[in-house]
Amino acid sequence: MITGDQVKAARKLVGWSQEDLAGHVGMSKSTIGNFEKGRRISVLESSMMRRALESAGVEFTNGGEQGVKPKAKARTIDAHD
Repeated sequence: MITGDQVKAARKLVGWSQEDLAGHVGMSKSTIGNFEKGRRISVLESSMMRRALESAGVEFTNGGEQGVKPKAKARTIDAHD
């Protein structure tokens, strides 16, 4: 499960406003804002936010400390090397 703080940080990494994320997931800006402030939302809603942000290039981390980071770019291999 992701947290509101993670969503807020992830949005900032990809340069999205709450309104941008709301448009990508089909929910209201107030739902995004309320979640970022600590209000609970459904598992479906948090999954939708997570998928949208991951598609935009964010990786959620849940190791010793929850956070977010840019996804590592896939390494390509040149057939001539």
